[in-house]
Amino acid sequence: MGVMPVNKLLVTMSLPMVISMLVQALYNIVDSMFVAQLSENALTAVSLAFPAQNLMIAVATGTGVGINARLSKNLGEKRFDTANKVAENGVFLAAVSFIVFALLGGIFSRLFFQMQTDIGEIVDYGTDYLIICTVCSFGIFFQITFERLLQSTGKTFYTMITQGVGAIVNIILDPIMIFGLFGFPRMEVAGAAAATVIGQIVAACIAVYLNHKKNHEIRLKVRAFRPDAGIIKHIYSVGVPSIIMASIGSVMTFGLNKILIAFSSTATAVLGVYFKLQSFIFMPIFGLNNGMVPIIAYNFGARKKDRMVKTMQLSILYAVCIMLLGLAAFWIFPAQLLGIFNASETMLQIGVPALRIISIHFAVAGFCIITSSVCQALGHGMLSLTVSLIRQLVVLLPVAYLLSLWGGLDAIWWAFPIAEVSSAILCSIFLRHIYQKEIKPLGEPLVDGRAAVKA
Repeated sequence: MGVMPVNKLLVTMSLPMVISMLVQALYNIVDSMFVAQLSENALTAVSLAFPAQNLMIAVATGTGVGINARLSKNLGEKRFDTANKVAENGVFLAAVSFIVFALLGGIFSRLFFQMQTDIGEIVDYGTDYLIICTVCSFGIFFQITFERLLQSTGKTFYTMITQGVGAIVNIILDPIMIFGLFGFPRMEVAGAAAATVIGQIVAACIAVYLNHKKNHEIRLKVRAFRPDAGIIKHIYSVGVPSIIMASIGSVMTFGLNKILIAFSSTATAVLGVYFKLQSFIFMPIFGLNNGMVPIIAYNFGARKKDRMVKTMQLSILYAVCIMLLGLAAFWIFPAQLLGIFNASETMLQIGVPALRIISIHFAVAGFCIITSSVCQALGHGMLSLTVSLIRQLVVLLPVAYLLSLWGGLDAIWWAFPIAEVSSAILCSIFLRHIYQKEIKPLGEPLVDGRAAVKA
């Protein structure tokens, strides 16, 4: 972490995560592809469930960001006992999160869908799907937590194994459980949920095993464990802004679904398809992030300014290049991409312009994602939260609503590029602030254990 050439280190740590994230995105697409063969209402039900699923993943990954940043910093400072305690408390928080979501999902899933639509088939499909995803969510919480422990010590190759195996299990089980192949009962939309949670549980089991056998820097002591309020506070000081930031996306998606379904349920299905497709572009960036954050956190603890700056520059370059490739694909092949989901003529009429307009924001989104993660890695999660809050709730959602009144359905999609421009401006300002406050002083000599700051 502190001596390998930065480009080689970033690629070495990120590439396994990028590959595993691509596999994750692939099974997201395959999941909806099979569901779409049932009916458009089935696809819409899964699309309407997305905000709730996203909220669950937001809590898991946000807590993971807090664990990752705190753990990597302690390892960089050679505080191994504290690092072990951080890991133990992270696993405890995963268990608590699962219990909360299992209760909420079991009680409120039907109400969640009734708030969005009065179409009975969509409500029934969606309720079955969401109950399974939440009540069996221990797989996703433990999978993500133990993967973050591996990432914190630089063992990202093993996270590729866990995510890859989980995704492959999901892809194999999807058609079997949805359509009732090989003697299995036909479960339809519920089968997609069952395949998903089984894949997550398998991945979680593998992640636990790999941590026990391969992650020698961390030792979990389950019997002697006691929750530590101070460590939990430190984890959430970084993690809560990330959780809220990702949760804002759930609120935004819920709001957009409400706006779009006033035009037609097909428009809502198009938005759901977009989120599945864009995950194939964004997931590699998140994989890059997962490789970048521990490098920056470790070298921040080790006071190696040049390595931090080089890591940030390369990450932004790679992210922007990936996003430009995604932009080209959405502009050149929108009909073909929609065709993956058995798109009707109506869906194509709505979806082709939607994909082209929305994807314009890809041009700057890579820069914004990397900058937000840098803020989190250096303990400034509130800056990332501010960017996300303004982008999605202050700009995107209100602009989408106003455009729906003034310009109709096709105009709504322009809210995405408009919001991303505002996000890029804020990210530029915050990145400069972070550099001046946290990174630049690392080049100054230490005085009484602190960096000397020139007047």
